[in-house]
Amino acid sequence: MPTLIFTPRYTDDSQALWKAAAALGWQVERLTGWRVPDHLQNLPEPVFYGEALFGPTLAEQLGIRLLNPPEDWLVQLPMEYKLRNISLQTLGEARGLDQPYFIKPPNDKSFPADVYLGSALPAEYDDDMPVLVSDVVTWEKEFRCFILNRKLMTYSVYSRFGDLQREAEFASTVDEDQALLAFMQTLLNDSRVDLPAAAVLDVGTLAGAGWACVEQNAAWGAGIYGCDPVAVLEVLRCAGAKLG
Repeated sequence: MPTLIFTPRYTDDSQALWKAAAALGWQVERLTGWRVPDHLQNLPEPVFYGEALFGPTLAEQLGIRLLNPPEDWLVQLPMEYKLRNISLQTLGEARGLDQPYFIKPPNDKSFPADVYLGSALPAEYDDDMPVLVSDVVTWEKEFRCFILNRKLMTYSVYSRFGDLQREAEFASTVDEDQALLAFMQTLLNDSRVDLPAAAVLDVGTLAGAGWACVEQNAAWGAGIYGCDPVAVLEVLRCAGAKLG
């Protein structure tokens, strides 16, 4: 039986997953500090959910390796699924850009993802830090999609023109759902798109262009928004591989 492990930080997402896991008969543990106690270090099936900053360290103590997207995943994605130019650069290289670009760290939130001139990038980070540099685009709507073995398990609209949806407004139209499902089926059936067993894809529509991928996220640290927590748990169960 899986044991779902949370960090000490309480969130609406962790509470929803807690209730879903308990209803399935899973064991659920919330850490009281940033170290895994001895009695949780040799569990037969630990399932971790928590923040990117502490995830890898806690996962190692749990005896698992968390699945993360490659830093250049968006760069390598075929153009028809991203519809914009994206490159992986060092922060030092990006500091020399004299035009505005959307710039973000690939797999964490070391500094906020935003549109920057090179000279305005945060100064407190090393020049050799990798960053993704993208054309500036306008997302009309964005969906969070939990993927297991290239199958779409659950999804939710989470943003419209950059405004996050409130809990009572996690609704999409029938036409939007059909368009999303068609785009995702094409993408997931394309062998050129590299995906781990458990992944989260954010996708949406670009103004004047159509459906595209926003980014790939690690499933173990992704917010669930309006997604079905039971389906999310199925994905989380495969989001970490046993060490050794």
